[in-house]
Amino acid sequence: MDVIGNFITILRNASKTNKESCRVQWSALIDGIAKIFKDNGYIKDFVKEQVADGHFALKVFLKYVNGVPAITEVSRLSKPGRRQYASREKIPSILGGMGECVLSTSKGILSGKVAKQLGIGGELICYIL
Repeated sequence: MDVIGNFITILRNASKTNKESCRVQWSALIDGIAKIFKDNGYIKDFVKEQVADGHFALKVFLKYVNGVPAITEVSRLSKPGRRQYASREKIPSILGGMGECVLSTSKGILSGKVAKQLGIGGELICYIL
């Protein structure tokens, strides 16, 4: 099961139907991606909740600006069937810097801008507008 693809789909669908929040399965990877989304202003906040015996979920509070979702587009780049990697020189600029890409690097989950500043590349996980 692709937990990142599931997370992205739940965010996209909840945003399009103007939900206040949504809940996804927790993992450290999803937590890292949600932190980047929050730091860049695409979501309000997120909270880790215990839902069952030893199982956790991440409750994500979506952000809206004048009734319009802050997330206009979110898409998976690297998929389980076809991994995509980028060196530090080839990290994509999403919509001329208006969006953000998320990478899995040797330093952890980073945004494209931070990875460029650190001079490291990695696996391109997703992008958000």
